[in-house]
Amino acid sequence: MKRILIVEDDRSIANLQRDYLELSGYGVRIVSSGREGLAALKEEAFDLVILDIMLPGMDGFEVLKTIREHELLPVLLVSARGEELYKIKGLGLGADDYITKPFSSGELVARVHAHLQKFERMKERYGNGAVQALPRLQIRGLEIEKEARMVLVNGQEVSLTQKEFDLLLFLFQHPGRVFGKEELFERIWGMDAMGDISTVTVHIARIREKIEENPSKPQYIGTVWGAGYKFLT
Repeated sequence: MKRILIVEDDRSIANLQRDYLELSGYGVRIVSSGREGLAALKEEAFDLVILDIMLPGMDGFEVLKTIREHELLPVLLVSARGEELYKIKGLGLGADDYITKPFSSGELVARVHAHLQKFERMKERYGNGAVQALPRLQIRGLEIEKEARMVLVNGQEVSLTQKEFDLLLFLFQHPGRVFGKEELFERIWGMDAMGDISTVTVHIARIREKIEENPSKPQYIGTVWGAGYKFLT
């Protein structure tokens, strides 16, 4: 049985989360402060942590920093603060997901299940020790596991072709910089590659279809008319 630690100072919310998780077959422990959460992680093994940000004394960001110094398990941040700044900070500190209150218990269970599955896949491929060493890039719900060549959007794995992955990774690693189609073609396909630079446009469109919530209004790969493409910061 997978064990879930809930760190939440609102007992009614925590109890509701526990009830739905237990109905889904998970074992659950609830604590009401960050320090209690860290102590619980030392006392027993958990498979995933659901961590509220607004906690008494030690807030969720501080707890997350400490967890990431010692633990590999998935951490899902929850908060009533939906501002992008909070999400960026949480994901930047190593959170695997950020859920804004109020949310349905069904959504929470689905996200818990997805992240546990993802973590198990990583352990199967690389072993427990290797998971920590895998470079992970993330911003606004988009995660790129470089060595595993995995892309996830809001915790859900998406399937990219080799060139789609290479193109997305290249733009991600140069945020805000505009690249023309010719340069992208040379960088990703190689100077001696056979083909037409229009393939860059096709690949960008395919990537957007897979990672953007609304491909016509992209939040990750933007078009600079007459110049090329850039990763949006």
